Amino acid sequence: MLNKVFLIGRLTRDPEIRFLPSGSQVTSFTLAVNRRYKTKNSEQWQEETYYFDVEAFSYLAERLGKQLYKGIQIVLEGHLRQDKWETASGEKRTKIKIVAEKVSILSRPEKTEEIQEPQTEAVEEPEDLSSDEDIPF
Repeated sequence: MLNKVFLIGRLTRDPEIRFLPSGSQVTSFTLAVNRRYKTKNSEQWQEETYYFDVEAFSYLAERLGKQLYKGIQIVLEGHLRQDKWETASGEKRTKIKIVAEKVSILSRPEKTEEIQEPQTEAVEEPEDLSSDEDIPF
């Protein structure tokens, strides 16, 4: 049997980090992957975006939790996992997630102001009026 996934996409949000009762770290994020295609009846290109929930565990989770942020483009290798649960009303639910095994960063866009450390405002120094001489440059 083969259960392998390879995707290239961008993170839609900053990773979420949590810890299991055992102390192992889990990092979760959503990956947006685009698909471009032409329809049979049209020469126009169409584009669809798919969103995948991804989880990483242990050492990889620690590394990704520190290096990834919203907008970064990655190559992901992993496998599919199906979570199953029952709601309070007794309905059975399932969700397919991707478990990351290897991740490589392709591009790092500039972080937005929301993510960057707050910057202090630049204060202009008062003009030095003690000399009337022009300095040639």
